[in-house]
Amino acid sequence: MPAANGRSLQDWIDAIPDLVDHFRNETLAPHGKDRAGLSPVPMEFTNWREEQKGWRESIALFDQSHHMPETFLSGPDARKLLSKIGINSLANFGPMKAKQFIGCNTKGQVIGECVLECLEEDSFELISGMHLQNWVHYNAEAGGYDVKIVRDHPTSMNPNRTRFRFGMDGPHAEALFREVVEQDPGEIKFFNMARVRIAGCDVLVLRHGMAGHKGVELSGDFADGAKVRARLIEAGRKYDLRVGGMKTYYSTLGETGWVGYPTPAIYTDPALEGFRRWLPDDGWESCTQIGGSFISDNIEDYYVTPWDLGVDKLMKFDHDFIGREALEEMVDQPHRRKVTLVWNNEDVTKIWASLMGDDLPYKYMELPMASYAFQMNDQVCSLDGKLVGLSNFIGYTVNERKFLSVAFLEEGHAAPGTQVEVVWGEPDGGTRKPSVEGHQQLRVRATVEAAPYAKAARELKNSRLMMTA
Repeated sequence: MPAANGRSLQDWIDAIPDLVDHFRNETLAPHGKDRAGLSPVPMEFTNWREEQKGWRESIALFDQSHHMPETFLSGPDARKLLSKIGINSLANFGPMKAKQFIGCNTKGQVIGECVLECLEEDSFELISGMHLQNWVHYNAEAGGYDVKIVRDHPTSMNPNRTRFRFGMDGPHAEALFREVVEQDPGEIKFFNMARVRIAGCDVLVLRHGMAGHKGVELSGDFADGAKVRARLIEAGRKYDLRVGGMKTYYSTLGETGWVGYPTPAIYTDPALEGFRRWLPDDGWESCTQIGGSFISDNIEDYYVTPWDLGVDKLMKFDHDFIGREALEEMVDQPHRRKVTLVWNNEDVTKIWASLMGDDLPYKYMELPMASYAFQMNDQVCSLDGKLVGLSNFIGYTVNERKFLSVAFLEEGHAAPGTQVEVVWGEPDGGTRKPSVEGHQQLRVRATVEAAPYAKAARELKNSRLMMTA
């Protein structure tokens, strides 16, 4: 997949003296989460406060048709290819089922994750996770697999998308779904799928939910999207359905504990040189954007493992996959754990109060999503000042009336109730990223809690891990 100029990602890396410094200062995020204007979906339909309440009180409806890359794989070697890439087992994975799909490099460091759907016995779809989709595509070609690959990139790269995708969640989502389908498909188990008709259109439904309810993702031919969406909104009025904009959609991460797009572990592994020479110099991999108070001159310090992401329970050593040997060696080693950090109200108020003072303010906290880089990495320290982990997404939820961040902490500091401090803001007044203004740092007190933070979402996650392993 070479660039138009013939240069590869490896050529680009070879010309960068300091990769981390470049990612901290010179790149623009490739994803609409951290770069407005890449999706035609409005930032807000009403206001993000009322939209956030939708997934807690009624129904939240999100248009996911524009920001998610999708890859379709079919052919006799499709399952064999996916089994070689994924740390998950595909042993009992059949048509009309889905699972969270994770791929690692040879050192057991995460390249990315997707939702994997099995449409038919030898037909699959990967949803979201551009880095992992690129890795699958490369291996299909480099390994000589008998598989057909069809890519459907985000609207910012590809104005002629082929599929619509809507996410619907909240306590009344199931009732609305049952009302709009033209024939009841019966009970759909979590991360299972069914084919239905809505507004006279063929729709594929995935039982999915991030907020602890019976949510669904609905997809179909892009040309049918407006008709299906109109039917959902019309029927949803009596349930107080809230249509969510981009601000609301990306702010869900604090409650759900999901880490989207960690730094892809592809820049240093010698075994991935062929992949880097296959990738173009102007793709997502050259647009990694690192922000936060943690600084290292080694890009590998920004990589994560399955344990960091809390997906180690999905890892199965019943098949041969890339990174298996390294991951087996890691099993009995200490690991960081994914947690929620509840930020101290007084310290957050101090950040806001600094905007009205005469001194240089602390780093501005955008609402509802305060993350200001594609990959946030803020230092998390013990009360005696020792670095014990990194804080990723940070944002405000009106449902909890708190600022929450998702963090990876050493096991000795990951127990609920543990007190830590997050270093908020970048050193030396900040980097050159357009999202960063001149500011000073502040150590913010925080309390460790479980991830996901919302009780209903946490219970759903535990049941999901049992069903998607």
